[in-house]
Amino acid sequence: MRISLRRARAGELIALAGAVCVIVSLFEPWYQTPSGNRDAWSTFGPAVVLLILAAAGALALFLATITEHSTALPVSAGVWCVLLGLIAVVAAIVRLLERPDHAGSLCAGAWLAFAGAVLILAGAWQSMRDERPSLYEPALPPAQPPPGQS
Repeated sequence: MRISLRRARAGELIALAGAVCVIVSLFEPWYQTPSGNRDAWSTFGPAVVLLILAAAGALALFLATITEHSTALPVSAGVWCVLLGLIAVVAAIVRLLERPDHAGSLCAGAWLAFAGAVLILAGAWQSMRDERPSLYEPALPPAQPPPGQS
């Protein structure tokens, strides 16, 4: 298995940046409450799980692109990543609008998660739009000797 970072296109890099944003956001404060700041782990819910799944999908898209020798797996990873990215954007919007425990204001983590979800969706969409097969070596069958020769 050969890894080639030159196979990564703009879409995969954008999705990777979104995954990094989502992962970093999990450890930043999301809400400011009267009892102190709350991060994603202290307000854990279905939306956080969906954000984590989208980040995992974006990482899978990037890894499939740099390790595969054909376009089949990166394309299917891109399709799934678009779906997960769209769900993550909706989940992030819900987390921005729904404030648990009488939270007074939003902190950087919630906004970073939203930005990461949007980047995952945009990167996966761009990765599906970019159809440059020249990044992959053509799959050619092994040469056969001409008939009658052994």
